[in-house]
Amino acid sequence: MRHRRLATNADLADGLLALTQQCEIMRTLHDRNGVPPLRKIDASFAGLAKIVVEQQVSAQSAAAIWSRVAAGVRPCNAETVARMPDKRLSELGLSAGKVKTLKALAKAVRNGEVDLTACHRAPDEAVIAQLTAVHGIGPWTADIYLLFALRRADAFAAGDLAMQIAAQRLFALDARPHAGALTELAERWRPWRGIAARMLWADYSR
Repeated sequence: MRHRRLATNADLADGLLALTQQCEIMRTLHDRNGVPPLRKIDASFAGLAKIVVEQQVSAQSAAAIWSRVAAGVRPCNAETVARMPDKRLSELGLSAGKVKTLKALAKAVRNGEVDLTACHRAPDEAVIAQLTAVHGIGPWTADIYLLFALRRADAFAAGDLAMQIAAQRLFALDARPHAGALTELAERWRPWRGIAARMLWADYSR
């Protein structure tokens, strides 16, 4: 199955033009913040491990921890992680929960329960189902993998806190929208929700 992807800055520019033509709100964000960064993560085991490390921590903390993990786990693949003692992974700055998740992911990849190569062709729903079957991987992690590793143009992380706050501010809502409510709001941005997500993150960060 072929999926529209945001593989290059040219892809981003083409999609942004279409999105801003169809949505006045996105035109406003573009006027205010300009073009959002493309941001790409490798679609390999290492890329998915990086997303796991980034779960529920600040960007600064995530960068520091991942730097230690990338230096200490070489090569960063399922075989290496499966062999490493839990204690060694903990010494690199990983919490017990994230050690357990990375071990579970390594086992799933080695057993063929998670096929990251096949994910390139699989529908979004199948990728999400495959990843969230792994202990410790939830919808946010799967959505971020779709957005920045597989670079799907219509992927959207409705459970992301920063995006929810940005949407609350943008739509002048009384309360921060939960994932379901933000998913409904985002219907207006199909088939470019991946660009809308980047626009919301840029607006949150300004």
